[in-house]
Amino acid sequence: MFDGYDSCSEDTSSSSSSEESEEEVAPLPSNLPIIKNNGQVYTYPDGKSGMATCEMCGMVGVRDAFYSKTKRFCSVSCSRSYSSNSKKASILARLQVTGKPPTKKAKVLQKQPLVAKLAAYAQYQATLQNQAKTKAGNSAVSVEGFSWGNYINSNSFIAAPVACFKHAPMGTCWGDISENVRIEVPNTDCSLPTKVFWIAGIIKLAGYNALLRYEGFENDSSLDFWCNICGSDIHPVGWCAASGKPLVPPRTVQHKYTNWKAFLVKRLTGAKTLPPDFSQKVSESMQYPFKPCMRVEVVDKRHLCRTRVAVVESVIGGRLRLVYEESEDRTDDFWCHMHSPLIHHIGWSRSIGHRFKRSDITKKQDGHFDTPPHLFAKVKEVDQSGEWFKEGMKLEAIDPLNLSTICVATIRKVLADGFLMIGIDGSEAADGSDWFCYHATSPSIFPVGFCEINMIELTPPRGYTKLPFKWFDYLRETGSIAAPVKLFNKDVPNHGFRVGMKLEAVDLMEPRLICVATVTRIIHRLLRIHFDGWEEEYDQWVDCESPDLYPVGWCQLTGYQLQPPASQSSRESQSASSKQKKKAKSQQYKGHKKKRKMPVGKKPVSLSSLPMTGGVRRSFSGDEELTPPPYRTLPAQTALEAFPPPSTSREFRPSLKTVTTSQLKEELLDGEDYSFLQGASDQESNGSATFYIKQEP
Repeated sequence: MFDGYDSCSEDTSSSSSSEESEEEVAPLPSNLPIIKNNGQVYTYPDGKSGMATCEMCGMVGVRDAFYSKTKRFCSVSCSRSYSSNSKKASILARLQVTGKPPTKKAKVLQKQPLVAKLAAYAQYQATLQNQAKTKAGNSAVSVEGFSWGNYINSNSFIAAPVACFKHAPMGTCWGDISENVRIEVPNTDCSLPTKVFWIAGIIKLAGYNALLRYEGFENDSSLDFWCNICGSDIHPVGWCAASGKPLVPPRTVQHKYTNWKAFLVKRLTGAKTLPPDFSQKVSESMQYPFKPCMRVEVVDKRHLCRTRVAVVESVIGGRLRLVYEESEDRTDDFWCHMHSPLIHHIGWSRSIGHRFKRSDITKKQDGHFDTPPHLFAKVKEVDQSGEWFKEGMKLEAIDPLNLSTICVATIRKVLADGFLMIGIDGSEAADGSDWFCYHATSPSIFPVGFCEINMIELTPPRGYTKLPFKWFDYLRETGSIAAPVKLFNKDVPNHGFRVGMKLEAVDLMEPRLICVATVTRIIHRLLRIHFDGWEEEYDQWVDCESPDLYPVGWCQLTGYQLQPPASQSSRESQSASSKQKKKAKSQQYKGHKKKRKMPVGKKPVSLSSLPMTGGVRRSFSGDEELTPPPYRTLPAQTALEAFPPPSTSREFRPSLKTVTTSQLKEELLDGEDYSFLQGASDQESNGSATFYIKQEP
């Protein structure tokens, strides 16, 4: 194991030589200070009048600071040189006007102002660095260069374990990787010309990322560093010996021991390390069966009630960029995970009776082929022969266009294989184009009374005035019945999430974006995801097994772009912009509007939500009159366009009276035998159970 240890000492001596560069200096910023020969500092007035150019040396500066009445020279020296040697002045003139290469004399003449400019530039860079340090001190996270390690260290956060994400790389084979595990990593505290390695121990884990400390530093954390455990340079102890790589102790602690081999034997006896095939497992878990040019059926983001044919454009970490087949410029796209319930094999819509938009393209394009059906996520088989969902039944459902809310909903159509078309009461389009397809086992639909019993705010139908909302009054007024409780999904896996855990989550209202997020509430298998730096109104309800949740470090591992937390100034700016838009559109749209989260650096493309009015179609596509920008403009930061959030009633709180719950059991369950969790809290709700409604005291 330790044969790879190399006790060679590092050659710390080095020699370097530098020559004065004669290259031209790039133009300096307009607000760059100019240091004059007499020590005074003047600044450019940033494009304003009052500038002057020295006729001798060519220096630009404030006119009032120039020498003589005519302000032709920057100093007495330049004035005298010009008078005594007009030939030198002509050299400079020829250089500036004709652009001919400077002669040796010209370079000598430019030497003094060049030094001054370099000094000014150094001062300018120092000022920028000081400003950056000040900004970093005020905020733990900067918009650019976000670091999970710094973010977690500075706030003592914890991250969700990789084992919580079964769909993510290594999610099912993470094993017992934990603190104190030893690994071999590159030694960065070394001046050798070749890459060498040393052994480090895991101090803290945060998803795929680990805080490491080199062996020999003991309690010294000065050189601790974060790295991704699944990176290509991370190996189990013994890899260097097997590969013939040298183990070289860090330069900082090299003097502490004379026999490093004996030190390692003592430190590593009984210690854990990575499995020998760890890197192979990482590689295998990042192989994805979906390939570009595969054809699938996916939800139409402009008409939620139907599907369209789309083609896989690219695959990143299991996430698919799908381009609708009729998109000529290939910008009409949709992002989702390969295990998403929104995508299906070709022919799925016809097989279950789902609406489908026929493509204008009658023939497959060259190279495109249908995705094999076995690659798609399987849904649980259900028996529809007995008591089953019926059209008109009421339930509660997560609004697919406003994922922070659970709303009063109605079953509008029963399809084959257990699929249902759901409509949000009071917000449906006249033609039903915003009905959404949920499977009967979907964790996004709930029985009547779920929100009340679990103390979640239920969003009543738009225009419903009898608040607080009561299900029994509403069912009586509408002449409806509630869907039987026994038909809903009752499985609650032992998912491992805890309140406060950090993760990377897809903004499902803009699904090409993955953001820094936090679990803020757990209701059995339902997670409340908060996007760091944003208000609670942008939170989203997500299932614990959703393929749109990822461990910390997933974006770094797969090369996906992570959206950092929004800064306070950005939030205030966006909030002000949102208020102005709400006021401007108040005359055009009545009633509450669906909200859209627009974080810093996020360009709205095709997945925003429409204001909701009686006859206005809701969709993922945003304003139909707007042309979505091309996908490649993602990094740009512009003034963001967003619709205002919905006017949900913040003062509304569901009634928790025992009589109401008793009526629920008497009228809705009507003699059916169910077991309930006894007062399970958010923290206690993580585990298997027969159902996830808490019994009232």
